[in-house]
Amino acid sequence: MLRTNPATETDRSALAQLASGGGKTVELSGGADWRTAAEDIRGAVQVDIRFASFKDGRGFSLATQLRTRLGYSGRLRAIGDLIPDQAQFLKRVGFDAITPDRSDLAADWANAERRYSVVYQPAHDAIATIPALRKSSSDELEQFNARYRNSDALEILHDALETTWRGRIALLSSFGTEAAVSLHLASRINPATPVLFLDTGRHFAQTEQYLRTLVDRLKLTDVRVLKPDTGEVQTEDADGYLWQRDADACCAMRKVRPLSRALDEFDALVTGRKRFHGGARTDLPVVERVADGLRVNPLANWSAEQIQAYFQAHDLPRHPLADMGYSSIGCWTCTAPAYGGGGLRAGRWPGQNKTECGIHAR
Repeated sequence: MLRTNPATETDRSALAQLASGGGKTVELSGGADWRTAAEDIRGAVQVDIRFASFKDGRGFSLATQLRTRLGYSGRLRAIGDLIPDQAQFLKRVGFDAITPDRSDLAADWANAERRYSVVYQPAHDAIATIPALRKSSSDELEQFNARYRNSDALEILHDALETTWRGRIALLSSFGTEAAVSLHLASRINPATPVLFLDTGRHFAQTEQYLRTLVDRLKLTDVRVLKPDTGEVQTEDADGYLWQRDADACCAMRKVRPLSRALDEFDALVTGRKRFHGGARTDLPVVERVADGLRVNPLANWSAEQIQAYFQAHDLPRHPLADMGYSSIGCWTCTAPAYGGGGLRAGRWPGQNKTECGIHAR
C-alpha cells in the first residue's frame, strides 16, 4: 500500500480503529453517484473507491465530490487498476492511500509521488499553483525594486546582507576586471560575507593571482571555491575539448551545475552585473528571479565611468589582464581581448552567438 499524504491525526485514528477490528469501511465503484453515496458513507471510518481501469477517471471525480460536496473527512483509499503515473493526481483530489492491484510496480510507486514538485491547477490539497506562485513572485520583486529605486549600491547591499537575507545570502564573483568594486562594497559591510568563486579549471593564471590579491587586500574571510564534479568532467569532457564542441554544455558542467549544488544554503546571490554591459543585461533590475533563485544586482544602474571612479577613489588593484585589452574575463579557452569595439563583453566566446554562461538564466 502506498500512502499518498502524511498521516494526519484522523488518519492515524482510522487506522487504529481498523486494526482493532472496529470502524466501518465502505467500498464504492468509481462510477458511483456521489449524491446517492451520501447515506452509504455516513459514519464510515474508511471509504475505498475502486478503479475498474486506470483509463477510467470517474474515481477522481467521485473522490473530489466526497471531499468537497459531502465534506467527508475520513480515510479515503484508491484501490484497483491503477498506475504510478496517477499517484500525484490521486493525492491532489484527496486520497490518503493507494492499494493498486499490480504489485510488480512497487519501485515505481515509491518514486511516483516525488516526480512532480509543482502544479498548474488548484485542487483539494490547496497546493499553490504555478500561476499563483508567479504572481506572488512578481509582486515580491516589484516591492523589492520599488524599495531600492532611490537607494545607492551600498544601501542596497547593506539591506540585503544585514537585514532582508541575513545569513542566507552570498556574493558571486568572477574576480574579473570589475569584481573589486562589489567585493570592496561587501567588505565595508561585512568581510565575512560568503563569496562564491566558480573554479572551472580553465581560468587564466592572472585571475587566480588577482583572487589572492583581493582576498588579502580586502581581508575577505569566507571565499568558497566551487569546482565541477570530477566524475562529470571525466564523462563529459574526457579530452578537454568540450568547450570547442559545445560551449553551452561546457558552461553547464563547469559553472551552472556547481553553482546550483551550492545554493541550498542561500536564498539569494549578489552579483556585479550592470546594464551598460549590454545584451541580456540591458534591462537588468536590481532584484530579479532567475532559474535557481533570486539575484540582487546593486550595481545594475552604474555606468562604466562610475566603476572607474570607484577604483580610483578607493585605490583598488586592477586585474593584470585589464591593460592588455581584456574588458571581460572568463575561461582562457573562451576569452579574447575586446579590440575593435563591440561592447564590454565582445571578447567572450568570440565568433559564437553566445554572450552568457547560463548561471543567471531567467
